[in-house]
Amino acid sequence: MSKKTTSTESPVPALKVHQWLESWNSVNFDPKQGQGRPPVNHFLIFSLKATSLKALTGVYRRSTGGAKARALDPNVQRGHEEDRSTTIREFVRHGFPWCEMGEAKREAAGADDLRKPGWLPTAILINILLPGEERNGNKIPENDLVHIEEQGSGALVHLPKTFHGPAWEPNKVFPFEVIDGQHRLWAFEDFDDDTFELPVVAFQGLSPGWQAYLFWSVNITPKKINRSLAFDLYPLLRQQTWLDKFSGHSIYRDTRCQELVEALWSFQTSVWYQRINMLGETKDKREYKGPSVTQAAWIRSLGHTFVKTWDERSDRIGGLFGSAPSEHTPVIPWNRPMQAAFLIFAGQAIQEAVKASHSKWALFLRDIGDTNLNRGDDPAFYGSYSLLSTDQGIRGILYVMNDLCLIQSSFLQLADWSWESIAKQPNRKSAAATDEEVVTIALKSLTKEPVVDFLTAIARQLATYDWRTSSTPELTDAERLKQAVFRGSSGYKELRMQLLDHLAEAKGLVGKAAISVKHKLGLR
Repeated sequence: MSKKTTSTESPVPALKVHQWLESWNSVNFDPKQGQGRPPVNHFLIFSLKATSLKALTGVYRRSTGGAKARALDPNVQRGHEEDRSTTIREFVRHGFPWCEMGEAKREAAGADDLRKPGWLPTAILINILLPGEERNGNKIPENDLVHIEEQGSGALVHLPKTFHGPAWEPNKVFPFEVIDGQHRLWAFEDFDDDTFELPVVAFQGLSPGWQAYLFWSVNITPKKINRSLAFDLYPLLRQQTWLDKFSGHSIYRDTRCQELVEALWSFQTSVWYQRINMLGETKDKREYKGPSVTQAAWIRSLGHTFVKTWDERSDRIGGLFGSAPSEHTPVIPWNRPMQAAFLIFAGQAIQEAVKASHSKWALFLRDIGDTNLNRGDDPAFYGSYSLLSTDQGIRGILYVMNDLCLIQSSFLQLADWSWESIAKQPNRKSAAATDEEVVTIALKSLTKEPVVDFLTAIARQLATYDWRTSSTPELTDAERLKQAVFRGSSGYKELRMQLLDHLAEAKGLVGKAAISVKHKLGLR
């Protein structure tokens, strides 16, 4: 990649940092998974004017628009938070704590002593696009390319031929794309100083999967971040083998949970279709404005219920999709599309039961009104004051559906429902939970299984439970106090216990199953 350009800017000198171990040659580099082998075994380090770097860099943000499958969204960055970039801009100009001070405090006597330098010594992490690469359907043209001229242990970074400073815009595609540091870059939008430089670590030709991996390594592994965004990157991070392992590091279970959550969010027949907050966005940035449990909360709940690994030393009841204590295989040998179909049907059964319910709590929620719902939504199921649209409520129904079905798995012949019994398509057995065609086949088959009547009976009994939240308007003090026990982390256990008590009052198999679960858990 040695070419000379006619850019008005001088070439930028860079250091080459060689980082490649012999053992890395055995890594499964798979372009189909967005993790092809990098074209060079080093990255570059250089400095560049912040305003120039901002002009040269494209920020492609992750979005849930159009319900695109998460593995088909190649973008790494989260949404831009203007307040955060504004704070960084103020920090650069005045340092800390001045950047967080209001005007009144800044005008106070002695406030000038609080001004400090606003150093940003941490490098912006970018990827340099190579000739022929595409982004969002556009191939980068020659005039937009950055060329690297190798020079022994160093290199020269030649900026695009047409580059002329901070006001420059690409013809079609930005030559740089930010992997980490977008908010620092946005802090220099229309910045009034053209001398401030930023350190840059630049990779070349990195595929989206490796960019997601780098973002993960920098942000998620060492420190806390928006967990829903982290989980939303799993489809870019995972290799197929990740999905077939059930033991060991929790990332395998998390990956399985993430895929199931994506299925619940992306399938139009799911009652949670586009109603899961996949990116952990605030309400004003979400397309769906009603109550929306985050992807991270869903993943945690599935990990505590259906995808819980069996460990007899710590828990008497594991997950229906979990692995056995001694043999790391699922207790019920369903593939991923079958698991997704089971969860989708369970959700449908509860929604239908609640919709048909004339219980006092349901009528109450329908009467008080809820302006945050889509037209036709039942406030008793989707409303702001229904526990069924909260983290605690989701965990509660997943708990009892898992517990009761598992305790009756032999009677319900759950193991007899196999992929071989569904369709003569052995090559589709390992399909993903997001494979719409395969999940549709599994759903159709499930409706003929004995467990359907059982799930429907559980749902009908659950619909008679009081699902109002403690924040519901017009509750009596006694009612508000009763519902307040579900708030906080202790609310998960309390709701599980109360739901089991409520289900134990049902007649027939549901009541017997709930009593058996309580006995297994050591409850009266």
